[in-house]
Amino acid sequence: MIKSPSSQSLLITGILLISINLRTSIASVGPLIPFIREDLGLSNGLAGFLTTLPLLTFATFSLFAPAIGKKMGMGRAVFLGISILTAGVILRVVGGIELLLLGTAMTGIGIVIANVLLIPLIKVRLPQKLGLMTALLATMMSLFAAIAAGTSVPIAVDLNFGWRGSLAFWAIFMVLALLIWIPQLSRPKAGMDTQSKPAKNVWKSKLAWQITIFMGCQSVMYFTLTAWLPDMLVARGWSPVEAGAVSSIMQLVSLIGSYFAPSVLIRLRQQSGVVLIVGIAYIFGFLGLFFETEWITYLSLTIIGLGMGASLSIAYTLISLRTSEDQTTAKLSAMVQSSGYYLAALGPMLFGISLDLFGSWNILIWFLVFFSVLFTGFGMAAGRDRKI
Repeated sequence: MIKSPSSQSLLITGILLISINLRTSIASVGPLIPFIREDLGLSNGLAGFLTTLPLLTFATFSLFAPAIGKKMGMGRAVFLGISILTAGVILRVVGGIELLLLGTAMTGIGIVIANVLLIPLIKVRLPQKLGLMTALLATMMSLFAAIAAGTSVPIAVDLNFGWRGSLAFWAIFMVLALLIWIPQLSRPKAGMDTQSKPAKNVWKSKLAWQITIFMGCQSVMYFTLTAWLPDMLVARGWSPVEAGAVSSIMQLVSLIGSYFAPSVLIRLRQQSGVVLIVGIAYIFGFLGLFFETEWITYLSLTIIGLGMGASLSIAYTLISLRTSEDQTTAKLSAMVQSSGYYLAALGPMLFGISLDLFGSWNILIWFLVFFSVLFTGFGMAAGRDRKI
């Protein structure tokens, strides 16, 4: 446990700085895809793969995150993750397609190590602030994803940084997070390293799979829409700056759901009703995108944004609420983010390929509606009051 208010404040500050870097490297890519595609001559399928690749590395390396955390200590492992992320962000902008793909893969590895371990770290070191810190974790992720999406094109065009400079810009915040996190490197290994109770086998748990598929569905919707919404709006006649701004607004709206959902969830014995409300909102929001009227698009994306923020917080909160042992929490976090992101990885790439084949943006909307239905069904099951 944290022994003094000052060290606790420093830990909370570090967690918030780490969390702001967990989506900027991905959210900043979507609005810049037209520039990257033109500069490097990418197909739509390969452009979609740019946002799929981090998800594949999320899915693969999240399985190793608990072991890395146990070996190094969660604080040191989080530092390692952000270091890898920083290196990847820089590497992907210094060369051609090969370095772009390699650096992008590294960003995924770095993000998932930090992302998987922050949840059990919060549960162990700040147990009395679990709801608040989970809310702040999801909120800061969504806030800076929104800022990254909204400012990527202006940084590239108005500041004349180009797409490379725009993507590299976010490394500033990663270096800042590393500096603030340094005091955590000297702390003893925490929580799951000394937990006497053995971890449950989450891979054999029906409840764990329900949470995992729920997380996968929300990830599919988030990453697919984040990757392709700006391009879809540009195809409908919006300028790249306008499209990036609308994507940013959607993610800013998500902050409302991100912040308030955990505080509501931890007060409820069952979370199924909240999931049902969010699922219905998703379905109506996505169906509204069939209409190209500007005000309907804004309204639909506002509804979707609220759902996105809430659903991420719900997924993170369920990981903590459905487990008793710290080791089980870490293993469930790894399972959820591994299998869930394998599902999510299909989204941006499959739609990019379908766009090349059929040239229809309506496929994207039906794709998102389908996963909204799955999200609702599995989320309601995961929301029942049980423990793994």
